[in-house]
Amino acid sequence: MTDTLRTQRDLPYPPQHVFAAFANAQQLATWWGPSGFRNTFSTFEFETGGRWIFTMHGPNGQDYANESVFEQIVPNQRVVIRHVCQPHFTLTIELAAIPSGTRLNWAQKFESAEVCEQLSAICIPANEQNLDRLTAVLAAS
Repeated sequence: MTDTLRTQRDLPYPPQHVFAAFANAQQLATWWGPSGFRNTFSTFEFETGGRWIFTMHGPNGQDYANESVFEQIVPNQRVVIRHVCQPHFTLTIELAAIPSGTRLNWAQKFESAEVCEQLSAICIPANEQNLDRLTAVLAAS
């Protein structure tokens, strides 16, 4: 049993384009979250130590309050986000240049292996959908 969910995606775009999709609040709001979700950002301080407060609006009409802190930002390479409301986790996104574009590594570390296991059935497909949405936004830009 592990406390971390991992996924990887190779994207046919340079790291700076992928990073920009995280750094630009308007663009991020269009793709963040699983399929069918939309977002309203109230605070977006994209800097190390900055806060990110937003509401995810589900396709069922339910709202999900979120609050995070940007723990680390290394332009075109790494974004670390600590989710400070339930469920607690730290999301590390690493971007590496590859000949075909960017290899994106996504690691979502929960407070325990038990919490990770409880949420894996929701988070694994949601994380893939999130990256599908990112890919679609990059393809359109």
